[in-house]
Amino acid sequence: MTPNSALLKRPVTTPPGSDFAPLLREIKAAGLLERRTGTYVVSIIVNLLCLAAVVAGLMLLGNSWLVLLLAVPAAVFTTRAAFFGHDAGHQQIGRSRRTHDAIGRLHANLLLGMSYGWWNDKHNRHHANPNHTDKDPDVAAGVLVWTLGQAEGRTGLHGWLTRHQAAIFFPLLTLEGFNLKISSISYLLSRRPLRKAALELGLIAAHLVLYFGGLLTIMSLPKAVTFAALHQALFGLHLGSVFAPNHKGMEMPGAETRWGHLEKQVRTSRNVNGHPVTDWFMGGLNYQIEHHLFPNMPRANLRHAQGTVRAYCHHAGIPYLSTGVIESYLQSLRHLHDVGTELRRPTALAAAAPAS
Repeated sequence: MTPNSALLKRPVTTPPGSDFAPLLREIKAAGLLERRTGTYVVSIIVNLLCLAAVVAGLMLLGNSWLVLLLAVPAAVFTTRAAFFGHDAGHQQIGRSRRTHDAIGRLHANLLLGMSYGWWNDKHNRHHANPNHTDKDPDVAAGVLVWTLGQAEGRTGLHGWLTRHQAAIFFPLLTLEGFNLKISSISYLLSRRPLRKAALELGLIAAHLVLYFGGLLTIMSLPKAVTFAALHQALFGLHLGSVFAPNHKGMEMPGAETRWGHLEKQVRTSRNVNGHPVTDWFMGGLNYQIEHHLFPNMPRANLRHAQGTVRAYCHHAGIPYLSTGVIESYLQSLRHLHDVGTELRRPTALAAAAPAS
């Protein structure tokens, strides 16, 4: 059995492992949990100015196909806006929930057209039980599946998707920008009473009016539609490429698994090795183990915590995985490929084939 295929089977029950408290005390003593509000203010302002520069560029180029070139920086800076919305949800920026909610709704609802409340609900459940197929919404069976159990018996279109999910994974990420908006609106419309979702729905409506109204004011309908499609595809690809290597292909605990907080977060997470380019592209979330252990730690501090966390895990006998960016993607894709193995066997293909 290969190391990767072993990840497809739920691990046996293990002892809770070392206490998390000594590591927490050490991190606190180093000041790594202290807020960096000033840094965040500067970073947010710089990102908003960059987005404003993209808008100015669109206005200068006007009704020209050259505007499509600006879809690239637009995707980069909207992804960074998503990072700030993510950080607000983790209460990393300031000291009050009201401040974080305002920052989160500005970046998620108004700038991106997605629900801050929906994202928080989903993302907090992921953090509480990462890679748990019964509790983590990020590994629930859907278009993609993550375990042999989820893949079993899938036929038709779902079976085809599972057999080829490694090959189509990155192309599917180009749809993530649209999926975030559709899922957000569906979530908000399902809330009762609906007035609880009125503010978020109003901000999303304002986003859609400003976004499409602005594009149609600047350029013709075909160019506006093409720019929006390209922008959202690149945004989804960039955002998905940041989050994809963090957990896919790592251990997947089940109901029988008994892990403490430290083991649960470290065994299910993968770091991508630090480098100035990688850190910038991934916004510092490539230090995923540290982020999961200390979700309210300012993102800029995660890399400073790595040495302490790695040494503590080594002392506690808990595997700490950090790989290069390409290897992280390869491990994730190998896992997706292995999950579909059974459905690619001749017997499974024959059973799935329509009767003549």
